Amino acid sequence: MISANGITLRLGKKALFEDVNIKFTEGNCYGIIGANGAGKSTFLKILSGKLEPTNGSIVITPGQRLSVLEQDHFKYDDQVVLDAVMMGNARLFEIMKEKDAIYAKEDFTEEDGIRASELEGEFAMMNGWEAESDAASLLNGLGIDTDLHYKMMGDLEGNDKVKVLLARALFGNPDILLMDEPTNHLDLAAINWLEEFLINFENTVIVVSHDRYFLNKVCTHIADIDYAKIQLYSGNYDFWYESSQLMVKQMKEANRKKEEKIKELQEFIQRFSANASKSKQATSRKRALEKIQLDDIRPSSRKYPYIDFRPDRTIGNEVLTVEGITKTIDGVKVLDNVSFVLNHNDKVAFVGSNELAKTTLFKILMGEMEPDSGTYKWGVTTSQAYFPLDYTDEFDNDLVIYDWLQQYSPVKDITYVRGFLGRMLFAGEDGAKQVKVLSGGEKVRCLLSKMMISGANVLLFDEPTNHLDMESITALNNGMIKFPGVILFTSRDHQIVQTTANRIIELLPGGYIDKITTYDEYLASDEMAMKRQVYSVNQSEEDN
Repeated sequence: MISANGITLRLGKKALFEDVNIKFTEGNCYGIIGANGAGKSTFLKILSGKLEPTNGSIVITPGQRLSVLEQDHFKYDDQVVLDAVMMGNARLFEIMKEKDAIYAKEDFTEEDGIRASELEGEFAMMNGWEAESDAASLLNGLGIDTDLHYKMMGDLEGNDKVKVLLARALFGNPDILLMDEPTNHLDLAAINWLEEFLINFENTVIVVSHDRYFLNKVCTHIADIDYAKIQLYSGNYDFWYESSQLMVKQMKEANRKKEEKIKELQEFIQRFSANASKSKQATSRKRALEKIQLDDIRPSSRKYPYIDFRPDRTIGNEVLTVEGITKTIDGVKVLDNVSFVLNHNDKVAFVGSNELAKTTLFKILMGEMEPDSGTYKWGVTTSQAYFPLDYTDEFDNDLVIYDWLQQYSPVKDITYVRGFLGRMLFAGEDGAKQVKVLSGGEKVRCLLSKMMISGANVLLFDEPTNHLDMESITALNNGMIKFPGVILFTSRDHQIVQTTANRIIELLPGGYIDKITTYDEYLASDEMAMKRQVYSVNQSEEDN
């Protein structure tokens, strides 16, 4: 168990937390939610001991081991992958190293033998003999192939490093597990594996995440940070949302009834206060009036942007034809003879573990990269708006937000542009910020404004939820569902894929799968699982 007792954290004059008391118990998974800037990650740092609060204390049950998902992707670059995972249980790893050092001695003394015996006993108690196989199992489950287990961390790709750090946090069955955005940079298959792992995990989990599907799947409780307080709810994210909305509705209804009663009492008092025969009744009603207190209903600090993609032109029947597109990058074939035809009502989710393949396809379709072979053709009635995976160059200038968006607007009136920015929470002087100093989430909202103002009838999104808070993700999800045109997109957000896509294209090594279906139906399909296995076997044979 871990508990926060009277936690207060002040940053200058602002109180990020004020006298927070909350207890996290064994066997439960707690999702920490709140608006950007509410202090979700900061609270995890306080729980982990990495940040000292202004007042209050964190209490952990004596003897329990706490594990934290590391955020520094380069911290273990000089370690072998398997070792980096096993280092997640620091004491076990220390024992392993000390044992190895003793057994490597040429002059093995009696004292060494006694010490080795003590270490072996502790090692066995900690299931040390299973350590390597347990670490390998975690890595394999997250999609890190066995041939990478003995490479150096510094040799891995960025997304693979993320998976290793996650395996490190999970290793050794920690009593308390703290994770900040564990699904970031994970492919959907790895996220599914992590969900099942946490569902079966018997100890305490505290997790910050913007992935609603993930929170719904794994959480038993939601801890909502708002106005420097933390309110605990039983149930998953959807249950929290319904409960919090119902609570506000009930408080408003109670206030309405109180206001009616106040008005009734005031009218009686005003009418009969000067009437001697009614004076006692008037006095009684004055006392009753004084006792009525309206509930203080503070609006949530959460702010939802309004995302509405409206095409200027109805799309025709001919949308996009792709024939035999093949592309090799740095000696690796990332696209192999990909062909498909889009229909005018398609919303296609491109899935698969190879992010480069999906990004490369989108760049080719937007004319930013040439295929090695194959062709594509957009229909004459189509117009495209594109959200790229890497948008650094878009903001490498000295423009302020108003001027940045106006250059993409078909209507050059500043009031028209301000309207789009206002929907995306850039109100008043916010629009005068230089785009190069914006946060990640602000840049994403700028790009979504650009897509809205374009009036395009085909939208391409390459991981648009990166850097977005829960409220913006929800707004984007709703905007994608409502959009009457064609969408091609990639996303690690399961709920966006499930609720938006009516067609799934999975890019695989050596091929692809194209299926008219929802994402959940696709994942549950035995036929699809068999096809993926066939492609995997074929690729292994080619590699050998």
